[in-house]
Amino acid sequence: MKSSFRKSLAVVLVGGGTAGGLLIGSNLLRDAQFANAAQKVEATREQLNTVNDLSTVFRDVGKVVEPSVVNINVRKVVKGAHRSLPFNDDLLKRFFKDRVPDNNNEEAKPNTPNNDAPAPEQEQPDDSMEQVGTGSGVILEVEGNTGYILTNNHVAGGASEMVVTLADGRQIDSAKLVGADAKSDLAVVKIEADHLIPAKWGDSSTLSKGDWILAFGSPFGYIGSMTHGIVSALDRSQVGILGNQGYEDFIQVDAPINPGNSGGPLVNIHGEVVGINTAIASRSGGFQGIGFAIPSNEAHFVYGQLKGHGKVTRGWLGVSIADVARDPKTAASFGYQGRTGVLVEQTIAGTPSSGKLQPGDIITAMNGKPVDTVLQLRGAVASTMPNTDVKLKVWRDGKDQDVTIHLGEQPEDLMASMGGKNKGPEAPKAVAPGTFEALGMTLTTPDDQLVQRYGLNDRAGALVTKVQPRSAAEKKGIQPGDLITKVGGQKVSNAREASDAIAKQDPKSVIRFYITNGEGSRFVTVDPQKS
Repeated sequence: MKSSFRKSLAVVLVGGGTAGGLLIGSNLLRDAQFANAAQKVEATREQLNTVNDLSTVFRDVGKVVEPSVVNINVRKVVKGAHRSLPFNDDLLKRFFKDRVPDNNNEEAKPNTPNNDAPAPEQEQPDDSMEQVGTGSGVILEVEGNTGYILTNNHVAGGASEMVVTLADGRQIDSAKLVGADAKSDLAVVKIEADHLIPAKWGDSSTLSKGDWILAFGSPFGYIGSMTHGIVSALDRSQVGILGNQGYEDFIQVDAPINPGNSGGPLVNIHGEVVGINTAIASRSGGFQGIGFAIPSNEAHFVYGQLKGHGKVTRGWLGVSIADVARDPKTAASFGYQGRTGVLVEQTIAGTPSSGKLQPGDIITAMNGKPVDTVLQLRGAVASTMPNTDVKLKVWRDGKDQDVTIHLGEQPEDLMASMGGKNKGPEAPKAVAPGTFEALGMTLTTPDDQLVQRYGLNDRAGALVTKVQPRSAAEKKGIQPGDLITKVGGQKVSNAREASDAIAKQDPKSVIRFYITNGEGSRFVTVDPQKS
């Protein structure tokens, strides 16, 4: 690209005395072309509100959106990179952890999500590797000659060099990363160029299953591509792309999305950006009917934070939570008859929730708006600035109560802040008293060695040392290393107390346990009749 620039410069210089006049004429022509292009975009946007023919709609959407779509070529230096996974991105490894071929198999080809990089270049002596990839982006704001591009973090994050190709063919080699956010997989890139046309933000909350959408980008490096399809589903979470700390609330689409589409816009039939293309579910690495995009309302929030501050600052409660809908029996054990809401399983000492919320609370609303799922609550809290008071409606002690909490700032590493640790190895084969045949688990009172082995923060409770296959306990996810600290509403400090408390429970009803381990705490309800 630089050599190309030097050749162009040489042509201008060789022109001698006529170069200045040609340059002025060229600028006037470009100004006129830009004014004409901008006028067409505005005029076409007006037409989109009235046209009925679907082909006309698709053509007009293309005219409106394509001037704002860019291709991004990226170089990254990655230490200890694996050849089968572009950029050695944890996002990619988690998403395809069961489908990535053996690194030693030269015949195998990687199955990556919508990213974006050919095989890495030669390995560096310091075990670093320079990798080259391609993705897409969309210009969403223009200030004078400065344009701001939204793309994926797995495209632009950590880039050592970026070259942005505009829709009119111009290449910008001075692109700068403004900020990147791994938890949402978004990044903002800044370029300096004239005659830039921004796309228009849309409202992703207006989307419904079955709505027409169009995806733009550079699949396999083919710049200026667009595909169409419908919204297949909304609010897709636990996809496994961003990990436990990520914010997964994807739009699922059936519009063909392929490697290179990452970071490109997903738009509605009004030419408005309603999502950012992010990943595909694929066994081959190519499109197989399932694509995922980040909703524009989440992207807009992250974009504003990255553009203004270079990072994303999120509100934080400091709790471990679960959906009531996933285990209504646990909620019912607290006297709650609803089917939606969020169960508080653990509050973290020293966080905003400490002393305000307690395990067993069921959060049903925040600031007057209903909260049905963990996804809704996490999103609402994260998009609220720290040092803000929020009012939660919680079910506690058989009635609704209002709890006001002063939000803190979410730490970068949530697991570290919550004291999360990895579980230790299996417990020793010797089993202490307390085998509960009906539940299928064996308990013991933990000693210092077991506390250390399992990475527990406390020894007060009954430690699970064995779980019978296909038992009621195993079906509810109880494992060796789990520490039972409550049976029903009764605290237990050792295996004998747990045994006595279990014996007092109605054998025909579910038994609620409060369990902690090195990764956190949770409620579990076990039905002895379903062993």
